[in-house]
Amino acid sequence: MSELFRFKQFEINQDRCAMKIGTDGVLLGAWADIKNAESILDIGVGTGVIALMLAQRSNAEVIDAIEIDSNAYEQCVENFENSLWGDRLYCYHAGLDEFIEEIEDLYDVIVCNPPFYTESVTSGDLQRDQARQNEFLPFNELLEAVSVLISENGIFSTIIPFKEKDDFIRMAATFDLFPSRCLHVKGNPAAEVKRVLLEFTKLEKAYEVLDLTIEKERHVYTMDYIKLTKDFYLKM
Repeated sequence: MSELFRFKQFEINQDRCAMKIGTDGVLLGAWADIKNAESILDIGVGTGVIALMLAQRSNAEVIDAIEIDSNAYEQCVENFENSLWGDRLYCYHAGLDEFIEEIEDLYDVIVCNPPFYTESVTSGDLQRDQARQNEFLPFNELLEAVSVLISENGIFSTIIPFKEKDDFIRMAATFDLFPSRCLHVKGNPAAEVKRVLLEFTKLEKAYEVLDLTIEKERHVYTMDYIKLTKDFYLKM
C-alpha cells in the first residue's frame, strides 16, 4: 500500500523506507543554510525529503545523496525522478566509507539526519535498525567523513538529540569542524529541549544559540515554526 506524503511542491512515497517522514527531517531541510551552495550532499538520504527540500530552496546545480539500504535507495530515486528537480538530484547506493573512496569532489553544503538511538537490542528488522541506531553510522565516522568531503568554506548541518550536543561539538572539533549556529527545539512551552540543530564550518568563532518551540498547544503551531516550514507543509 502506498504511503504518500504530499508537500506543496513535491510528493514522497515512503512505503519501502524504514524511517518515515518526521519533524526532524523537515526541520533540517527548512533550517540548513544553503544560500551560497552550488553543490549539496545529503548523507543517509532515506526517503529523499531533505534533499528535495533543499532542491526546492536552492539553485544548486549538484544535489547528491547517499543511501545504503536497497529499498530506501530505490524509493528515493523514484521520488527524485518524480520531482521538478530530477535533473539536479542524484542518489548513490553506497555506504559512507565506499562513497569517500570513490568521490573526489568537495561539497559546499552537507546535511545529515543521522541514526542516533544507542540501544543495542535488535528490533529484528535490520532495515529499521540501520535507519535508527547509531552503531550503523557512529558520530565520529560521520564527522570524519564530513571533514573529508566538505569544501574550505563549506557548511555542515545536522539534527541530533539535545543530550548529545556537548559531546558532538567536542568530537567535531577534533576534525576541525566548529559550531556556527545552534537551534534548541522543544515540542511545546512546557516540554524539555529534545533536539538540537547544529551548523558547523571550518572557522572557529562565537556563535548564536536560538530556541524554537513547535506547538503552543496540541496542533496549534507557533509562528516561528510556521515561518520556518510554510513553504513545504500543505496546511501551513
